[in-house]
Amino acid sequence: MNSKRILGLMAAGLLSTSFCYAQKILSEGTIVYDVTVQTGSKEPQLADMFDGASTTIYLKGSLCRVEMKSALGSTVTIQDEKNGNGFVLKEYGNQKLLISMTKSDWDDLNKKYQGIKFVTGKETKTVLGYKCQKATATLKDGSTFSVYYTSELTTENKEFDFQFRNLPGLALEYESSVGNLKVKYTASKISFDPVPVQKFNLDKAAYRGYRELTYAESIRLKSN
Repeated sequence: MNSKRILGLMAAGLLSTSFCYAQKILSEGTIVYDVTVQTGSKEPQLADMFDGASTTIYLKGSLCRVEMKSALGSTVTIQDEKNGNGFVLKEYGNQKLLISMTKSDWDDLNKKYQGIKFVTGKETKTVLGYKCQKATATLKDGSTFSVYYTSELTTENKEFDFQFRNLPGLALEYESSVGNLKVKYTASKISFDPVPVQKFNLDKAAYRGYRELTYAESIRLKSN
């Protein structure tokens, strides 16, 4: 092997090592996203319901808890990625539901994101001090949305947000659709502080007052 090739391989190795050290891994901590409805909505009253809404994600190894709160109510998902089991807690008005979930149930819930593809562009912005690149996501049905992600930060748990599991970094701002509304999620806080294990309680007995349903039953209830 000639000296130029050796030097080239050494340089590539150094660059790779530098990138690894630069990318911080969030194995345990909290991410908070503020939720806003894009202007121009034809349903202003429904848009007002999302005023002050937020999504909080708690991570602890393979454990994940996602809390979505708005004036309409709250949805909490708790999942252990090791076995795929978990449940969804929904509380809207006087209705309190506990929906049991298996790995296949999660897969069905997220099937719209299967085969999602990301194309990174040149546009950048800074969110919470992290440099983010803009990417366009294309779903298998042809619909698209934008996401800004940072390569400076990643998570140990790659499955906590199915739509972004193949994204080469952490999504800090992205779009979504809720009915006819365009909704934007923007990270407002990232904490590396330890999360109490009680946040991930998968003992159904701890959630008294909730009506328990299977995932299939919840689908039938929603369609009625």
